[in-house]
Amino acid sequence: MHTTPTPAPESPRTWRTLLINTPLGWVCSLALAALGIYLLANHGGHIVSALPYLLLLACPLMHLFMHGGHGHQHDKRE
Repeated sequence: MHTTPTPAPESPRTWRTLLINTPLGWVCSLALAALGIYLLANHGGHIVSALPYLLLLACPLMHLFMHGGHGHQHDKRE
């Protein structure tokens, strides 16, 4: 009895799946790492002095961008 393997279902094509393990993804990751090292080495004092403001800015940004995944659907009744 000979069975043929079924093809694997295709994963959804999002920007994350397009960048993982691709040359463009590696270049972007290395460029961001190099930029981070440069900023910490040459502008560490500026980053440390901006931390309280960045912390205050993180709160409203989290409310705007991270609450979308809770599944709240106020207009639908079950």
